[in-house]
Amino acid sequence: MDESKRRSAQMTEGADRSPHRSLMKALGWTDREIHMPIIGVVNGANEIIPGHIHLDRIVNAVKSGVRHAGGNPVSFPVIGVCDGIAMGHTGMKYSLASREVIADSIEIMATAHPFDALVFVPNCDKIVPGMLMAAARLNIPSIFVSGGPMLAGKIPGDSSRKTSLSVMFEKVGSLAAGLISEEELLSYENNACPTCGSCSGMFTANSMNCLTEAIGMGLPGNGTIPAVYSARDRLAKEAGYQIMDLLKKNIRPLDIMTKEAFANAMAVDMALGCSTNTMLHLPAIAHEAGIDLDIFMANDIAAKVPNLCHLAPVGSDHIEDLFEAGGVLAVMRVLGEAGLLNADLPTVSAKTIGELYSEAPIYNHEVIRPIDNPFSKTGGIAVLRGNLAPDGAVVKQSAVDKRMLVHNGPARVFDSEEETIKAIFGGKIKAGDVIVIRYEGPKGGPGMREMLSPTSAIAGMNLDKDVALITDGRFSGATRGASIGHVSPEAAEGGPISLVQEGDMISIDIPNGTLSLLVDEKTLAERKKQWVCKEPPITTGYLARYAKQVTSAATGAVFKK
Repeated sequence: MDESKRRSAQMTEGADRSPHRSLMKALGWTDREIHMPIIGVVNGANEIIPGHIHLDRIVNAVKSGVRHAGGNPVSFPVIGVCDGIAMGHTGMKYSLASREVIADSIEIMATAHPFDALVFVPNCDKIVPGMLMAAARLNIPSIFVSGGPMLAGKIPGDSSRKTSLSVMFEKVGSLAAGLISEEELLSYENNACPTCGSCSGMFTANSMNCLTEAIGMGLPGNGTIPAVYSARDRLAKEAGYQIMDLLKKNIRPLDIMTKEAFANAMAVDMALGCSTNTMLHLPAIAHEAGIDLDIFMANDIAAKVPNLCHLAPVGSDHIEDLFEAGGVLAVMRVLGEAGLLNADLPTVSAKTIGELYSEAPIYNHEVIRPIDNPFSKTGGIAVLRGNLAPDGAVVKQSAVDKRMLVHNGPARVFDSEEETIKAIFGGKIKAGDVIVIRYEGPKGGPGMREMLSPTSAIAGMNLDKDVALITDGRFSGATRGASIGHVSPEAAEGGPISLVQEGDMISIDIPNGTLSLLVDEKTLAERKKQWVCKEPPITTGYLARYAKQVTSAATGAVFKK
């Protein structure tokens, strides 16, 4: 490529950059390598996240592709939180908050050392959106190749029955309810997570990796090829080759991440039945791309796009089954042939998304249902609104039992996840109750924890068809049941959720998109006069700064401008 246009030339070319070159030679680089295009490889690897434990293998495959295509690959790390390990304690407050640190750290590294292009190697929850945010912000040629999903677990003596992390959390509730023994719990513990990779259901990590492919920022297979398959290494090599082509053609993220591409991604989201966390991450990524993505757009898309897949935690299929059925492109083919996608959008493959999905075979019409035989006629996610959530709330409607789609019940009010868990395991929650968990939002948490422990306890006790949960926090992609999160404005901002009292009646109507507190306006106004905001439980360090800067869940919990 033209040396004058090579971004890295500002640190490698000319007599005044001789000191810089001397440092590069200290790295062992030859003159030839110094003057090659320098490709940053953003490595999410660490030794605490099962989805990341193998990423050095993927990064080495990427580097191999880059070198063979004439580039000089340079890897650098980012932080990451394992949501499963952080779940149910203070650590979860740092999960969503880590997304902004990830994006910022990549900006720092790629600007301080002006790489010509970037290959992003993420896998788990906040790492994928954090990297996508950075790609949009930097807008230099970029491509994504994830570490891939974990294989589903199998219980000894019943090899036909697959299991996953979501079942593991639910079994804790089953033990508390006396439905299983400690020996059975241990059997699940030993077998639920059998390989490296992002947890095997359509949880947040796999949702975001699939949507990265749908947006056009990952090659075919990015979302579904299992982590332990050699095909994942081959995909990583292809990503290394392809980044050099993207650099040559100067194809950048903002050429791909358009408003139409986000609409495509949201349609795929509805068809797959992705995690509700996508309603935080897609707006945040779009924000970095200069696009205003209103979460209520999801309802318009869900009304047109049916739910074609029932992947764990909703059904018995897992990501490996989606891969074997044809993957993300097979789902897109079904949608595209029904006129529900924009086919003419560019991708990192240098083909349009329509060219890619038109070639995709569909091997299993039960894992990926045809358009005229969906699991439901409406998409997987719904955004609700009402006097309890004026700015919106989000529910994975494909994971809600039909009997709970419309529900009226008395509020059981808790000001933290810990209080809620104590009440559930103490047998204080009854059929018909509506659990309200507040002061767990982006500001109030601070950090907007996932409430997988309460939802799993309820499911494990077989109460998920009788009890609803509402929170200004969020829910894991592993959650099922009438679990409504992202209630905005949050309690810490004085939102109506802060005014709910024990025993107030709450009305949930998911088909009609409403969430209502059945208390008259005069009473609520009196309560508002008496309201005093609770001090957040953490007032120092990063989370104190985060709480001051973060905006509402309704806008993706991005930082204030």
